[in-house]
Amino acid sequence: MIESLRKLGLSDLEARCYLALHGQAAASGYEVAKQVSVSRSNVYAALRLLVEKGICRMIEGDPVLFAAIPVGQVIKLLQTDFERTARELTEQMTAPPEPSSFFSNWKGERQVTQAIHRLAANAQRDILADLWAEDLPRLEEPLLEAERRGVAVHLMLIGETPAPLEHVILHSRPEGPAPASRNFSLLLDKQQALLGSFGQQTASALESNHPAVRSVLETSYFHDVVMTRIENDFAKELKEKYGTNYALIRREHPEMCPKRSPE
Repeated sequence: MIESLRKLGLSDLEARCYLALHGQAAASGYEVAKQVSVSRSNVYAALRLLVEKGICRMIEGDPVLFAAIPVGQVIKLLQTDFERTARELTEQMTAPPEPSSFFSNWKGERQVTQAIHRLAANAQRDILADLWAEDLPRLEEPLLEAERRGVAVHLMLIGETPAPLEHVILHSRPEGPAPASRNFSLLLDKQQALLGSFGQQTASALESNHPAVRSVLETSYFHDVVMTRIENDFAKELKEKYGTNYALIRREHPEMCPKRSPE
């Protein structure tokens, strides 16, 4: 809960003081300091800031007591402030010109996760997502939130795992363990693309609005949908004709097979 309160703009100590007060009617600064195990001077400073922010109330007396504003009221206050600020920015800042094609690289778990959340939060119509089942926990929350807003989220999932989204297609999984580097892609409103990888190496991703990148992801998703449907309907015939995992086609086209690194 402390981390959630920090996301609302509270410092670590302010969040701890608020939680200490939230579980009781009122308490003095001395009592709060004992509960959070921090010096009284620092706790009193944090409590004064909470009062200034309208998140706690001060009750005059001897000693002075502090009481937490109910969390529902706090959230409504912060939400109202945010919406007012957002309206002011929208009204005062002119829209930037249409961006030219760009390529942005994101490296590290934090940067890649932020890019995923930002793009999903700004999607308006649809999201085409393609990823391994092992990586669903990383994308599930932003995709679900987009779906709750009315965005049509279509997920192509490599491997079987429970997915609470409305439109999920389970793609056949290659034999053996998942690769060390697992690719993923997102195509948002057919305008923004993000493709990258998770795994043993540092997470990384490429963000672009280039028409060629967008077209490749859209075509790839279409091919996956078609092949998954064909494999489900004609699994026996395909195996008899081309062998397990299309072994015959792979022999005829060695350029499709991954090359082994030299010993």
